Parts: sequence; C-alpha cells; structure tokens
Amino acid sequence: MYVAVKGGEAAIANAHSLLADRRRGDRSVPALRLDQIVEQLALGVDRVMSEGSLYDRELAALAIVQARGDMIEAIFLVRAYRTTLPRFGYSNPIDTGAMLVERRVSATYKDLPGGQLLGPTFDYTHRLLDPELAAGADVAEPLQRETEAQAMPRVSAILAREGLIEPDGEMPQDHVPGDITREPLEFPMARDIRLQALSRGDEGFLLALGYSTQRGYARNHPFVGEIRIGEVELELDVPELPFAVPLGRVRVTECQMVNQFKGSAKAPPQFTRGYGLVFGQSERKAMAMALCDRALRASELGEDVVAAAQDEEFVISHSDNVQATGFVEHLKLPHYVDFQAELDLVRRMRAEHDARENADMLEDKKEAAE
Repeated sequence: MYVAVKGGEAAIANAHSLLADRRRGDRSVPALRLDQIVEQLALGVDRVMSEGSLYDRELAALAIVQARGDMIEAIFLVRAYRTTLPRFGYSNPIDTGAMLVERRVSATYKDLPGGQLLGPTFDYTHRLLDPELAAGADVAEPLQRETEAQAMPRVSAILAREGLIEPDGEMPQDHVPGDITREPLEFPMARDIRLQALSRGDEGFLLALGYSTQRGYARNHPFVGEIRIGEVELELDVPELPFAVPLGRVRVTECQMVNQFKGSAKAPPQFTRGYGLVFGQSERKAMAMALCDRALRASELGEDVVAAAQDEEFVISHSDNVQATGFVEHLKLPHYVDFQAELDLVRRMRAEHDARENADMLEDKKEAAE
C-alpha cells in the first residue's frame, strides 16, 4: 500500500531548485547549447530519439540537458512529450533499399555489388583518449558528402537467387500494422509488433541478450549480412492526391543478420534472418535487435525454446527501460503501511522462534538433569 505524504510541498520545491542548480553547474562555464549537443553528441541524441520513439533532434538534445545526461530519464521525457502530440496519420513504409548510404558493411562477402563503405565508425580507431579534443581543437577538416544514392543490392538478395535463405516475410494485403504506442501489448505477438517493441527497447538489455545467444543460450550462429546507415525518405498518402507526398528524410540504421539453420519439419536447411532497424546511427543496437529478433523466432521455425532470449514474454516485458525504471524507482515511494505490517509479522515470527528455542533449551536441561 502506498501512502500519500502531506506537508512536503516546500521540500519538493527546494529539491526542484537544487536540481536546477546542479543541472546548470558552475556559472563560470558556458551553458550548453542544444545545437552543440545535436552536432557533437549525436549518438546520444540518436539513442534518445530511438528509444523515445520520436524523431526530433532538438527535443532529444533538450531532454538530455534537462536530465543532466541521464539517458533513460531523457528517453522518459521524450516519451511523455510524445503523448501530447496530435496524430495526423501513418507514413508509408520506408524503402531502405533506396537509402542514401553513409556506411554499409557486410561480414559475409568481401566484394559485393555496390562495395563496402566504412563511413563514420569507431571500428578502426584506437581506444586511446585524445588530449587534443580536451583542448577544443578541430582535429579534422569538414568533408564534402556525396548526395546521390548508389545502387546497392542487398546481401540477402544474393543468397535468395540461390535459394539459400528464407523468403523475406510478407504480410497480407489487408494486414493493419499494430501500434504499441496506442495499443496494450498482448502475447503472443505478431512479428511487426515485436519488432516495434525491440526497436525502442533498452540498448543495454538487448545487447546482453544478443550476447547470450552467441554464447550458446539459443540456437544462433549469426553473420552480419549487412549493416546500412543513411537517410531514407518519408512519404505520406493524402486522400485528396493521387501520389504520395514527401515529408523529408530521416537517418536510420538497418541490420540484416544471417543465421545458420539446419532445417526442421517445416523448412529445409537454409539461412534465416534476424532484423534490426532504429533511428539515427546506432549499429550496436540494431545488431542486438537483429540477434534477439532471430532468437524470438524459435517457435516459428520449429526450434526448442530453451533460453531467455527465445522467450517472447520475458524479453519484451523487460526490454522497456521506461517501464523498468518506473517499477524499480517506485520503491522510493513511501511504503510505511506495508513495512509496518511486515515488521509486525517478523516480530511475531521472531517471538515464536525464540519461544520454541527457549522451550527446547529447557527440555534439554531437564533431560540432562535426569
């Protein structure tokens, strides 16, 4: 039972004032501007947008500042703000095949059509602190970016030509995609619903589960078929117009994981797919999502469910960091009545225990005396 605490308004107001003071920090240090966060802490902004389910860089930067860098708190703020926004409609599915690619790598083919683009990545950097960055030096000249998309067929299409990978999933024409921001979760889930939940799930949680599948806690033997990072165009169908209206571009990260599959009573030996798609540049999250997506397809592919990463209800119910934060942090609320009841119960149990021990001791003494 929770107890409402009265008379704490002044203390709460002071706590808010103290929080604002600590958030601002030393006044001799210039305050952070949102454009600085958007441009120079872009990966943190991308995570807040992805797990907050709202593509807006300035709002994500504002949330990071307001949360003092607490990413989960920032995600919570963005989700709360998102609920106040009107819904105008649903955009058409994005075509990641037509992506304006900034980075595209494959671990399955060295030479593939369209080539490999290393793009902006930490993969080939030394993990050494750079003192020049601390001095505020510009260590690189601005680069000119290409603006024309290149034809880059998917690695999965190469395997599909030989019939070595399962067909890409297709939904019925009358299928209406679910929306987890408006509808409660129900188990079991259709894959489109599950992918939505994974896309905004906590990166650390999904990374740990994905790692567990590689260590033998699921039937995963994965290869990165392809990772793409780049901009895709959003379009919206307007009833009054015979064509889709372009809304603009968003940056996304897509991962297609290729997994070994020995076959089952339902399907021949072939490669199977795991899929990840998130806002911004976040390939670690996209890869973890793809690993979990493949693990959660165990029942669909006739595999035994033997690991946590294959248990849909376990994964989806615990992947949302906002829900997890709320449930853990509610423990800070007053539980005075509950605790007093527990305290009384423990006291009674302790008294009964002590009484039994005393009775046993008296009995032992009596037997010894006899």
